[in-house]
Amino acid sequence: MSTPRTTAAAPAVGHSLKHLAFHLLTPLLMCLGMALAYQGAFHQPEPHHLKVAVVGVTPEARALAGAVQSRAGDALDVSTLPDRAAAEQGLLDRDLVGAFLPDASHPELLVAKANSDTSAMAAEKVFQRVTAQQGVPLAVTDLTTPSEGDPTGQGLFFLLVALSIGSYGSVAVIGAAGAALAMRIRVLVGVGVSLAVSVIGILTAGPVFHVVDHDLAGIWALGWLYSAGVIGIGIGLHTFLKRWTTLAMMVLFVMLNFTSSGGVYRPELQNGFFAGLHSCWAGAGFLEGARSLLYFDGGAGFGGHLLTLVLWLAAAGVLVVGAARYERRGRAVASSAVGAGAAEGGGGTAGWVGSAGSAGAAGVARAADSSPGEGPGAEEEMEESAVAI
Repeated sequence: MSTPRTTAAAPAVGHSLKHLAFHLLTPLLMCLGMALAYQGAFHQPEPHHLKVAVVGVTPEARALAGAVQSRAGDALDVSTLPDRAAAEQGLLDRDLVGAFLPDASHPELLVAKANSDTSAMAAEKVFQRVTAQQGVPLAVTDLTTPSEGDPTGQGLFFLLVALSIGSYGSVAVIGAAGAALAMRIRVLVGVGVSLAVSVIGILTAGPVFHVVDHDLAGIWALGWLYSAGVIGIGIGLHTFLKRWTTLAMMVLFVMLNFTSSGGVYRPELQNGFFAGLHSCWAGAGFLEGARSLLYFDGGAGFGGHLLTLVLWLAAAGVLVVGAARYERRGRAVASSAVGAGAAEGGGGTAGWVGSAGSAGAAGVARAADSSPGEGPGAEEEMEESAVAI
């Protein structure tokens, strides 16, 4: 005899598949977002108003600058400077990418690779064409000295990556496992976690790998400010977005953040969208601030980059305050529903209805006040955070 199939088996499988498909939506959206962001930002780097200068006040120098500008069009912004000292100052202020000193036998290009190695390479290619027509080699002089453990100047970008992952990865845990805690306690936990993230970052970048070989306190403070802003925004967003918070944090602090930070290409080598984000996004604020502090003696726009991080932290504060008020309103509504249900209690049918209303309202209250940190919902959310990392 064949064993009869239960009628509940097929619906159970169907429900499980729908549940699975719904949760697979998050990694698929992450895949789409990463593909669009990274390929959109990096697939075709071309100069856009790359600022270079020709050093000299002679008619020949002016003619050379005009010829280079005419040939390059909008790719370059070519100016002339009176002497080498002015060129060096422009590079150390991060106002220039390269400065060309023409000479019949020993032409030289001044660059500051700590500003951006890829931008310096783009400037080098421009003036190699000039010296190739003269039949002489181009000497390249770097005015900045890289850290012992970071000869390519990319180490600060990877520090940004570490800080970002530690920060947004903690958000799902604080939001899900700590959702029963009051907002002020979650914020204090977030401040503590951001401190831990920044300490891990500076210890690995400093004493371990020597990417940061001086101004450790300054770079650490920037890292703490950055991490606190990221975690604060995540804590605030979690109140409204719940399980979609991880995806939102990926968009804000990976897809749009790493691509616009200037770690791979600075804005003069990117399209207008990512170049525009570079002027106001948190990752660029940390990375460019750290570069200015580490390689340009705290000048070269450091104050503006610090202001960017402060504004992101302020935005996190506003978001957290709004989330706290939203949660209080939710608890007040649930408490009112419980009180109304209890007041309707009575005998007979009316009593039964009142009891049912009270039970339903109590369920609402429990849903509002219970911790999502317990049960499969929180586990799924934290698993999705692990997938994102």
